[in-house]
Amino acid sequence: MMDYVLDVRTITPHFPGIGRYVHNLACALADQLSPGERLTLLGSERQLAHLRSAIRQPVGALICDTSPFDLRQQWRVPRLLRGAALYHSPYYLMPYFPGRPTILTFYDAIPLRFPAYVSARARLFFWLTLQLALRSADHVITVSRSAQHDLRAAAPSLQSADMTTIYGAADPRFAPQSAAAIARVRDRYALPADFFLYVGSNKPHKNLPLLVQAHARLPANSPSLVIAGPWDARYPEAKQIADPARVRFLGPIDEADLPALYSAALAFVFPSRYEGFGLPALEAMACGTPVICGNTSSLPEVVGDAALLIDPADVSALVEALQRLLDDPALRQQLSARGLEQAARFSWARAAAETLAVYRQVAS
Repeated sequence: MMDYVLDVRTITPHFPGIGRYVHNLACALADQLSPGERLTLLGSERQLAHLRSAIRQPVGALICDTSPFDLRQQWRVPRLLRGAALYHSPYYLMPYFPGRPTILTFYDAIPLRFPAYVSARARLFFWLTLQLALRSADHVITVSRSAQHDLRAAAPSLQSADMTTIYGAADPRFAPQSAAAIARVRDRYALPADFFLYVGSNKPHKNLPLLVQAHARLPANSPSLVIAGPWDARYPEAKQIADPARVRFLGPIDEADLPALYSAALAFVFPSRYEGFGLPALEAMACGTPVICGNTSSLPEVVGDAALLIDPADVSALVEALQRLLDDPALRQQLSARGLEQAARFSWARAAAETLAVYRQVAS
């Protein structure tokens, strides 16, 4: 029996993006195993119970309550992996001597690409632990070609044969929503009839102050700007410069409400300077919402020709894009249709098939 162990300990609120990646990958992998192969999940009892309720196929379980941030994982996890064909860690804080063939998923190099956003201590910690993870890994999966390029820059000794780019996808629940679902979310959050939407954190690379500045340059009767997502008090600038009469900050949103929130928006605006994959843009397109996003890092890979791309350093370019969408209903319809087609090119079934191919290559 080829036993593939997937570490699911990052399915926590602390890792919203990585947690979604792991959850969707686990569900899709379980559906594609061949006879003689088994998927085993390594995580806490709560995480395993959550996944077992979502996975339709039987899977193995290795109970481990030790956090990826806990030094004790360095000896606890390897003991659990005895007999496994391979170990897949979706995070660089992992056991660095797992004792089994190992696959690592890499998402982005923000601490190295944007050193001003993190302390020198945090940059050093990221670089050292990443090097340890790369030494442990027999193969690295990157979530975009852009992320692979950044990883090569961070670890020049890595060969292209050691890496594979495998795109994720939006969860299947992200799709155009019914009028009733949109009305419920509109009522729940007291949303206006028309609004521009941003979903994500307020970390500096997300570029929220530029978005608020661009929106402020639109005519006073333009649709409001709605900003949803967790708020980090260390970066208050966007709130400080926003006009409360024109900008709404919703804070964290219930995951179940996100598809209808995207569907309700006039457009989704995502002027991020850097994304390892850019999942919110893909989710918005899957809901049929026109997208404006930055033209850097992985975003052009994700949106293709289905979005308006702007220089995230150019506030005037963002103002022009916002105004274009306001003035041109036909353009909004065109972007909506192209976005649905583009989002359909990404699927978790395909991601799982490509990931299984890597498993089989490494395990053999």
